[in-house]
Amino acid sequence: MARDHGGDGPAVLLLHGLGGTLEAWDALAPLLARRHRVVAMDLRGHGLSGDGPWEWDAVLGDLDAVVKHFRLDRPAIVGHSLGGMLAIMWARRHPECPAIVNLDGLRSAENDPGNYPGMAQDALKTALDQLKTTFDAQAAVMGRPVPAEQAPMLPQRALTTRDGHSYLRPGPETLAALRYAPEFRDAIPLLRAVTCPALVVLADRDPAGMDGGELMAAFRRGVRRDLHDLPSTVRVSELAASHNMVAEQPSDLTDLIIRFLASSAKK
Repeated sequence: MARDHGGDGPAVLLLHGLGGTLEAWDALAPLLARRHRVVAMDLRGHGLSGDGPWEWDAVLGDLDAVVKHFRLDRPAIVGHSLGGMLAIMWARRHPECPAIVNLDGLRSAENDPGNYPGMAQDALKTALDQLKTTFDAQAAVMGRPVPAEQAPMLPQRALTTRDGHSYLRPGPETLAALRYAPEFRDAIPLLRAVTCPALVVLADRDPAGMDGGELMAAFRRGVRRDLHDLPSTVRVSELAASHNMVAEQPSDLTDLIIRFLASSAKK
């Protein structure tokens, strides 16, 4: 399922993150459409799109289908989180892609201990064990019906109905397929193989109301550390926002994206 936000100019396809829907772009897309033709889509297993095994080639095929349906001519891909990882993969599959923008979509937080520099090993093990417990609990919730009294308070696009019960999307199968996939755990090696202009926007803080403490600060240090020896076509920027930057800073992000795409088009 996709939404055409209209607009003139070079085409842009917007890809949301894990657990999101195309509605994540509702504040940013109209701003971007002042300079670009903008289409947003629900990824496989999310929103109103169909289910199916999460296989990277199949998901990239879904993107191809949307591009063809809307007759988008060599679109730039802008993706947040999981969507940013897909933008990287799209660029590798489509070397003619004019540019990609990856919004804080380089690594999952649940990662190799070596990717959290500066933390004492005992504290790191405790924090990673707690993070695993949290993610295990979230995965279990995704497999259970949403309590009837809670369903009306949730975004309806994020729900599906089976056997008279509401369930959150994506389902546990999709979460399991992604959680330990090498591409999801670390997309930085894939980024090094991208040949088109690429903008990476990093978050510099924890989400509002959430204190990720030492672990997330170390996680961000690890990402910065490993963004070395990138191709000259890759630009890295930091934004005064959390991982939820699309909702927090739509105007600033739009300005960044428009300037980057305009400069890329001149090369």
